[in-house]
Amino acid sequence: MQIQTNLLIAELLNLAEDATDAAKQFKTLSTTELNFKKSLEAWSILECLEHLNLYGDFYLPEIEKQILANTKHRANSVFKTGLLGNYFAGLMKAKNGNIKKLKAPKDKNPVNSALTITTVHRFIKQLELLKVLLEQARTVDLTKTKTAISLTPLIKLRLGDTFRFYVYHIERHIAQAERAAKAAEAHSYAKEGSKTVLL
Repeated sequence: MQIQTNLLIAELLNLAEDATDAAKQFKTLSTTELNFKKSLEAWSILECLEHLNLYGDFYLPEIEKQILANTKHRANSVFKTGLLGNYFAGLMKAKNGNIKKLKAPKDKNPVNSALTITTVHRFIKQLELLKVLLEQARTVDLTKTKTAISLTPLIKLRLGDTFRFYVYHIERHIAQAERAAKAAEAHSYAKEGSKTVLL
């Protein structure tokens, strides 16, 4: 598949901005709301964001390193997806509002971690760096520049596919966090309602 480089970067920047807006809304919530879980299996808002932070800890330095190391690969107006990279990006991307459920790797699973508002602040900082890197990526060839992936050191993806995978992964878990926020809000209303009845 071929994608106009400028259109791809614009799409990913918009998604990163949407995630930033959502994270700023999460900052206004109480610690109780941020940690609320609808069920034992469900993730809280903070667990969703910490999961993304753990991925960012790997991908952002890797992306930055490869952009700096590959300035010899001059920018191309068209990005050509790789077979494997396109598959991984497709796994992450929401389709018609539907998100394919996937099991998180153990080292990226934040369930039952002690998390605070610092998790939100760290996520927002990562998003700011992501937006800087997306702008810097306009200067390199997104097809020829390759990055490592967190799953295995044996596979490298084209930078454009790594960006797609990474940003679509953010999109899916922001949607999950927003569902957790709605569940926390509903729970809060229910508690208030029960107090009113008792009074």
